Amino acid sequence: MHNSVKLVSISTVVPDNIIEQKEVAIASHQYFSGRFNNYERIARVFENSGIRKRHSIRPLEWYVQPLGWKERGNAYIEGATKLFIKAAQKALDNAGLKAANVDTIVTVSSTGIATPSLDARAADTMGFRADIERIPVFGLGCAGGVTGMSIAARLAQSRPDSVVLLVAVELCTLAFRMDELTKANIVATAIFADGAAACIFRTQETGLAEYEIGGQHTWPRTLDIMGWSIDPQGFGVIFDRAIPPFAREHFLSAITSILAHHNISLEDIDRFVCHPGGSKVIDSLEYALSLDEGTLNHERNVLSDYGNMSAPTALFVLERAIQSGLPKRTLITALGPGFTATCVSLKSAT
Repeated sequence: MHNSVKLVSISTVVPDNIIEQKEVAIASHQYFSGRFNNYERIARVFENSGIRKRHSIRPLEWYVQPLGWKERGNAYIEGATKLFIKAAQKALDNAGLKAANVDTIVTVSSTGIATPSLDARAADTMGFRADIERIPVFGLGCAGGVTGMSIAARLAQSRPDSVVLLVAVELCTLAFRMDELTKANIVATAIFADGAAACIFRTQETGLAEYEIGGQHTWPRTLDIMGWSIDPQGFGVIFDRAIPPFAREHFLSAITSILAHHNISLEDIDRFVCHPGGSKVIDSLEYALSLDEGTLNHERNVLSDYGNMSAPTALFVLERAIQSGLPKRTLITALGPGFTATCVSLKSAT
């Protein structure tokens, strides 16, 4: 009998460029205030976002240039490949493994297009084997990190003794658009950031935590809540419906349904680790889950230090939760385009 699937290691990395929220607010005012009605009212998001600083693949002044698909695409391929390598190597080092030990790579990214995919572009530098299985996953957005964990863990479960590497890398700042005079674009400018995270799963006796279950819930007729629009300038963000009130009303029933499918109740969860999409989203999740105000402290701290990096962000929160010590059962959750709720349950490995 094989051992259960363990989360063996986790790593997080960010680009070197640091952008202070006050700095972005000034730049946004300079470029948007004279062209957008009621800008001052919408600009409050810079103060209310809960974000102190963020990291970006390019310095702030790069984003105010005229940019199209070519410029953004080149920046994505260069920057995302570098972050992939840094995150993957750090996860391998933490696990005491080499790239040649990896059997399968799950790569999650929705903020750029690369064919060959990022894992192929990193292969020679990393030293992956020629027979490695590559699984690029696109389109999951903020839900990508959590769903990616479930995919990677189940692959490890189905192939005992194999090493499965998950890498989630997003360059959300490439969606900053000076030409888009929309509320959604200004909100994106106030919250989006760049980063990457990596995890390793395999069947073995010990690890940081044990994978238990994963699941998703996609609500019908919700395609307009979150996503990308596409035009010659690049990706444009879609936030057509307010996410915090939707989470307050619908999140609990979705998570409860997923857990019930595996004979787990909400009362069985000792700790929630949530993707911090924004400060109001965190407040709504605490309300929906009947948590005391301030319970999601790691979420608020990650949001303050790094902003919303989409898919990797929940893994940044998980890393802090692991460092603090995981309880018996932890549920990692995220919301993403679809509109979808996704979750993974981890049990204490001790």
